[in-house]
Amino acid sequence: MKNFGLAALIAFGFGLSACATVDTASRNAPIELSQINAPAVQPVQQLVAVEDYNIKVSRQLRVSEANVYYPLGDIVWRGEPIGDRHAQVARIFQSSVEHVKAENAEGALPVIVDIDVKRFHGMTEKTRYTVGGVHSITFDMTVRNPLTGAVLVPTREVSADLRGYGGSRAIQAEHQGMTQKVRITRHLANIIQQELAAPGSAGTEITELVDGLETNFAPVGEDAVRL
Repeated sequence: MKNFGLAALIAFGFGLSACATVDTASRNAPIELSQINAPAVQPVQQLVAVEDYNIKVSRQLRVSEANVYYPLGDIVWRGEPIGDRHAQVARIFQSSVEHVKAENAEGALPVIVDIDVKRFHGMTEKTRYTVGGVHSITFDMTVRNPLTGAVLVPTREVSADLRGYGGSRAIQAEHQGMTQKVRITRHLANIIQQELAAPGSAGTEITELVDGLETNFAPVGEDAVRL
């Protein structure tokens, strides 16, 4: 099990049952809580666990299905059959957060994680089967007290860019089960874990290989893969 560290601003109780809300693939109505003023306390290092989460993929985000090198749009996704791209993106984030939940430390302080997707720019067919590129993903993340709704870690923009394979390397990865969806889902889980452990630590650099997934993947022509 992995433990996540967080400087908790408020002490609160345990035992709230998890209840995920997804804007485009919702299981429950989004929670709306007014801002609660709490007295300032000395921050205490605390292990946290994702007890609940809300994922929002606004319908205002523009979808592009244009098969060009760099289409205009907020959502560009070809890793699944054509369909409701907003819902597909929401489910990818949902799977990522569920992966994080599965590694919660027993007895850790529960938190709510709110994610608001701002950009999900995968690669088009034209890019993927030629030069490759970057999966450009940006989302806002907030960490809250599940009992009061009070903000523990203020909303911050998180960059989760991932190198996308192209040409023969993309085909080889597909054959080994490392599809775009598999790589992005695990990568997002890693980024969310990192932000929970140390808010603001994810940085803006492009991730080349997905930690915990691609350590044994050596493309043809390369001696080894190094993380």
